Amino acid sequence: MARHQWKALNKQQVGTYAEYFVKMELTMHGFQVYSTEVDDRGIDFVARHQTGPFIEIQVKSLRSTGYVFMEKSKFPIRDGMHLALVLFIENEAPRLYLIPATVWNTPNKAFVSRDYGAEGQTSKPEWGINLSMKNLPILAQYEFDTAISSLT
Repeated sequence: MARHQWKALNKQQVGTYAEYFVKMELTMHGFQVYSTEVDDRGIDFVARHQTGPFIEIQVKSLRSTGYVFMEKSKFPIRDGMHLALVLFIENEAPRLYLIPATVWNTPNKAFVSRDYGAEGQTSKPEWGINLSMKNLPILAQYEFDTAISSLT
């Protein structure tokens, strides 16, 4: 299989690749990474740089532009909570974004809050990202290499 042929992987393989990719990138920047035994709280792992504070990481991935979300009950808006978003575009290396949860304190076109209260709606409240080509510039400040510098 040629490198970066993401369509050849199933959904579980892409998700697993994304999680390990984020862990390895953090490790390369000097973080200690600690995996959780059970992912029932919305935290995939925690990490810490030297003697700094621990950060909690939820990993999400997309194979192209679209929408990704986290249930509000499992992704609290607080310091130290982060979303690691991995974007897989066919024939390209993965793009990694590290987004602090506090971004959702002020939702915008890209970072949205949905509470679903209308009759007949059964979805749980969620924080989401509308990932479109138009919104990619909004995410630029959270590109991994830029965002990681504020944590090290």
